[in-house]
Amino acid sequence: MHRRTALSVSVALLAAAPLLAACSGGTRPGTAAVVGGERITTSALQAQVNDVRTAQNRSEQGARLIGATAGLERLKLNKMIQTAVLERAADDAGLSVSTKEIEDVRKAQLQQVGGEKALAAAALEQAQLAPDQIDADTRFKLLRDKLFAHYGSQDKALVKLGEAAKELHIEVNPRYGRWDEKQILLGDQQTPWITQKTMPEQAAPAGA
Repeated sequence: MHRRTALSVSVALLAAAPLLAACSGGTRPGTAAVVGGERITTSALQAQVNDVRTAQNRSEQGARLIGATAGLERLKLNKMIQTAVLERAADDAGLSVSTKEIEDVRKAQLQQVGGEKALAAAALEQAQLAPDQIDADTRFKLLRDKLFAHYGSQDKALVKLGEAAKELHIEVNPRYGRWDEKQILLGDQQTPWITQKTMPEQAAPAGA
């Protein structure tokens, strides 16, 4: 898979609206970040946030969930950038994830938690995911784990992720924080590469 193709796949999975639009470089009004010469628009970022807020508002625990996710914009932008980084590193390693693999994980999730409603509630509560974001998050986790396995350790894979991030020349609109090249994350967000998990690995999406 070519690098541009990999990034395009990531865009299609993360949201119905395009996440990345052609850009001549550098942040400008309406731009949340520039990744690999393409921009993540503020409208695309807001669409991700709005999906979660809509799901939270429909929940009986809505007020608590919203109160606990004041930094949702930064969290989502962090994940969007890291997805592009992961796609680049996976493409360099010749790795990909099939639709069937995603479907198989979803079947296991549904069987373990007891159905779509329970899965949606768990994803929203534990990983700040709207229902239509679960499959993209599953793909992220599968691709991440393949990268770890391919290089034999998380540390070696993180080196490759760092190299991929440098190749993409990431720039972030200051309103969302500062991109940390060493940690491969935005500001003080936790990294999902190693530590963030929600439900058991085989049955639930990783943290956003």
